[in-house]
Amino acid sequence: MHASKGDRLVVHGRTVGNRDRVVEIVEVLGRDGNPPYRVRADDGHETIMTPGPDSVVDHRRDSGRS
Repeated sequence: MHASKGDRLVVHGRTVGNRDRVVEIVEVLGRDGNPPYRVRADDGHETIMTPGPDSVVDHRRDSGRS
């Protein structure tokens, strides 16, 4: 898994009824785009995470729309 600052990390819900969570990668702490990542949720909460196999990186960037 490789990511850059500004990418989105999608963590798929693992059980029926749990929706996917999407967080923004604000810092790459590993080498060459590898985990761990500092991520920020929509509510502003930040944490450091090493994504599991239920996660994918969305490399599309926010186009600056407000």
